[in-house]
Amino acid sequence: MKKILVLLLTAIILVISTSCKQAEPEPINMEPKVSQMKSICELAVMECYYHNVAKLKEEDAEGILWWKKDKHFWIEYSGIVKLGIDASLVTMEVNGTQIKITLPEAKVLGCKVDSTSLQEDSYIVDVKSATISAEDEVKAFAVAQQQLEENAASNRALLAEAQQRAQTLLEEYIINIGNALGQEYSIQWVYLDSQGKPLSSTINTPITENEPANTENSSN
Repeated sequence: MKKILVLLLTAIILVISTSCKQAEPEPINMEPKVSQMKSICELAVMECYYHNVAKLKEEDAEGILWWKKDKHFWIEYSGIVKLGIDASLVTMEVNGTQIKITLPEAKVLGCKVDSTSLQEDSYIVDVKSATISAEDEVKAFAVAQQQLEENAASNRALLAEAQQRAQTLLEEYIINIGNALGQEYSIQWVYLDSQGKPLSSTINTPITENEPANTENSSN
């Protein structure tokens, strides 16, 4: 009887020990993900504030026969332009520690004239101008909106800065994953033009915690 009791207690202890044993944690997949990179690009948007003047002129707007007057006035306004890259065009190929990332040119993602910046004195009418109507002010607002977008789209320095901002954030993302895994990734950047065609490529090893970056440029 005593032997049976001892065996029973031993079996209970084994069951308890087995049930209390913690499961081995599953390895976390820390590889770079293109979905994460697209999310980063969507957040890497630059907002630029503009203060500008748009001109509006309409010839022979008022009068009869040879006596006619033009409409001629300016509108002073402020606006916000958002610059960034199209995240849907970002691609990534991973081959071991070699990563190839395709990065499109930055572009104007949105622009808006700040309507609160338009006051009565924002409209400057030429002393020789014909009478300006409310419709003319609406038209001037549309011209300002168009001019705002055109000015931003032609500013190559700002567009390059917006693209570089996205690239820097993506590189930091790769570095953080590499540090977590103890890996050193080499990145090949492939740059696209506005038509989605490759312009050039750059191969570099991102800066890790202890080593500087190595960079090599190449053109297609």
